[in-house]
Amino acid sequence: MARRTGYGSGRGVRNKVMKRACHAVVLFSLGVLSACHAGTQEPPENVSSFMALQRALDPRGPMPRAQVEEAAANAPPVMEPQVKREAPTEAPRRRPPDGPITTEERGKALERLSAVLKEKYVFPDRAQKVATALRTRRAGHAYDTLDTGHAFADAVTAHVDEVLHDGHFRVVYRAEGTREDEHRGEPTAAERARHEEEGKHLNGGFERVERLPGNIGYIAVRSFAFPGRGAQAVAAAMELVAETEALILDIRGNRGGDPDTVAALCSYFFAEPVHLNDIYDRTKNETRQYWTSAGVTGRRYLNRDVYVLTSRQSYSAAEEFAYDLQQLKRATLVGETTGGAANPGERVRLSEHLLAFVPTGRPINPVSKTNWEGTGVKPDIAVAADDALRVAQVEALKKLLARESSPERRGELEERLQALASP
Repeated sequence: MARRTGYGSGRGVRNKVMKRACHAVVLFSLGVLSACHAGTQEPPENVSSFMALQRALDPRGPMPRAQVEEAAANAPPVMEPQVKREAPTEAPRRRPPDGPITTEERGKALERLSAVLKEKYVFPDRAQKVATALRTRRAGHAYDTLDTGHAFADAVTAHVDEVLHDGHFRVVYRAEGTREDEHRGEPTAAERARHEEEGKHLNGGFERVERLPGNIGYIAVRSFAFPGRGAQAVAAAMELVAETEALILDIRGNRGGDPDTVAALCSYFFAEPVHLNDIYDRTKNETRQYWTSAGVTGRRYLNRDVYVLTSRQSYSAAEEFAYDLQQLKRATLVGETTGGAANPGERVRLSEHLLAFVPTGRPINPVSKTNWEGTGVKPDIAVAADDALRVAQVEALKKLLARESSPERRGELEERLQALASP
């Protein structure tokens, strides 16, 4: 994450209106929005809703009505969406190249790490215990045989974590070397440019928006790391699910990001500003509050059920999103207990080739007065991550069915429930 007291991690394409459809699918990838309409019912004769959708996606304005109707008439049929969608999994990360590390650099890094932790780590008493533990290990020659960077960094991370038990702390080795100014914790202009490019590539972290059978909205959020671009993606995604009767937000595999993006998305689920979270920063000795916004772009999503899908690979700001909504009783969490990394921080240069991510703050939820560090966020409905989407749909459909009076609509909901009856 950026140092800004947060957590550590195109052109619009004109709409294609499918002929046999009732559910809107928008795939967000590579910064391009593409929309389609797929389902089991015939489309309404009036296509104004689709033209409104296009206006939201394409600043050039809508296609002529005749062109929209022609596209609808000539579009091929689409297959029914699959019942099950497995939890997203991260592509294996290639570890950076390893390299040698000298006795002198090991000693320098350990001294620097002890000093930095005592100066910056959010809990000073634990930092002092780490310094003592590292001195003891050095005296016992625990690091003398570790002559490669990764081996040394991994050992120090494990030893420090025995005391801190902090999901964000880590030591990293860079064979190419570290910058002299990296101790400031602020990204360079080149790093900011790369981050901006990544935000474009990932469409602000919002990967997929879909209208599932039964009129249930679905949004896959893969990252909260891009506040500006993420806020734009939030607005576009929420407009596309504005007419649904329940909403599923998928943060399985989301490794975190920025609390401002979390607040931007949460703002759509409350009618008035709500206090979401505080983050205390030891280095500044100050606490920043995070609230939902008084105004949002488009329509809020109120008085309807919201479900959040979680996995063991949900971390940091993604955990905050789930935790905030759970504590405020605004969402039902479905899936697995999350990773348990709450404390934000900054990168610190330890030596010529070594960096540490040092947690300098801690979230304080206004309801629970604590956070999810070490424990993770526990779901309301515990199921395997791969089955969470199916289970959430079943829960949503049961509630919709319970209050539905139309025989035709009830039949559709019951048919969908039957299709989802087993994994």
